[in-house]
Amino acid sequence: MKTDINGSVEYDLIVIGGGASGMMAAGTASTNGKRVLILEKNDELGKKLKITGGGRCNITNATFDSREFLSKFGKAEKFLHSPFSQFDVQSTFDFFESRKLPLVTEAMNRVFPESQRAIDVFNVMYDYIDNKNVTVIKNNPVLKINKSGNKITSVKTERGTYTAHNYIIATGGASHPETGSTGDGFKWLGDIGHTANKPAPNIVPLRIADKWVKNLAGTSIDSVKITFYVDSKKSFSETGKLLFTHFGISGPMILNLAHKVADLLHEGSVTATIDCYPNLDLGTVENNILQVFDQNKNKSFKNIAKEIAPLGLADTIIDFQIIPDPREKVHSVSKENRKKLSQLLKSMPMTIQDLMGLDRAVVSDGGVPLTEVDTKTMKSKLFDNLYFTGDILHINRPTGGYSLQLCWTTGYVAGQLQ
Repeated sequence: MKTDINGSVEYDLIVIGGGASGMMAAGTASTNGKRVLILEKNDELGKKLKITGGGRCNITNATFDSREFLSKFGKAEKFLHSPFSQFDVQSTFDFFESRKLPLVTEAMNRVFPESQRAIDVFNVMYDYIDNKNVTVIKNNPVLKINKSGNKITSVKTERGTYTAHNYIIATGGASHPETGSTGDGFKWLGDIGHTANKPAPNIVPLRIADKWVKNLAGTSIDSVKITFYVDSKKSFSETGKLLFTHFGISGPMILNLAHKVADLLHEGSVTATIDCYPNLDLGTVENNILQVFDQNKNKSFKNIAKEIAPLGLADTIIDFQIIPDPREKVHSVSKENRKKLSQLLKSMPMTIQDLMGLDRAVVSDGGVPLTEVDTKTMKSKLFDNLYFTGDILHINRPTGGYSLQLCWTTGYVAGQLQ
């Protein structure tokens, strides 16, 4: 693989962006004999890939039925059947395992390298492009894409202008801007006449106003039901694991419903309640509290709170001051206050301030709408020699390996230069 270039050389393909989808596209094209140039703004390739999944790299999701897999993609589903017929989840398994990277499937069908190291995934992709047909220029931000009629003619960068027969934009979205994903592609797309939907945090934690939530930072509960309201009117509920943070709430469940909460925030004031015991009705919770009280009649409320609250929440239910004096003996607690305790455990209130920013987003939306892309080839419908891959496409999807699978699939299909 070459690392320098004479700007007068013309290539079969220029790939803008050396991340997951860009490397897949470049490697695929190069194995088909195409001369490829990768333009990368960072001082290294795959910067985001190396940190994804907490450094473990959630390569894909082991949902091998493509229809079931794509059902998670909302409105984009109908556009994606063709590319997934060319490179699906099984193809991803075959690609990595044939390159001596064993994969393991964990909870929720998330797939990781057996080594649990994202760098090993990067190394496979680097080896894929490490051949005589691929040239890489790093530390070279693109400034402008030039066009003439329905063709892209060249790419202007800080270090010169480069030409090719075909071009792929693989710059990613705007999540994790510290890795260089700052949404650069959106501006170039707008300049040449493509729609470029503004990026917004899509898979991201929620910021909560209530102090009691922030006091629980680092605490997680395996199974709760959270219900969201707009102007006190119920909107939707979800059940799953919840992680409290110093700014609010997170965890896979929250990340995957963040885009729905974003829509609610445009409608009015958004609040939520947490049901700590979603598998028990209110009467059962109240009876359980009564049993604990009967077994500990002479103990103070503060000393038995941990027996009626989920692990880590004992101090929280004390702080709500339903029992004004936590030193009160439980035999003295009124029936009315017992009911209030059970109601609290079934409906702990919080106020949603907003979504955390792009700097904390796992994925951002925005980019080219699929109506402007021939997804059989990932080619632009406006320009005959322009292709799109990965997060530059306006596609909502959940966490759990779906984003990287989208990168592998669209990168492979675009790299065929059909």
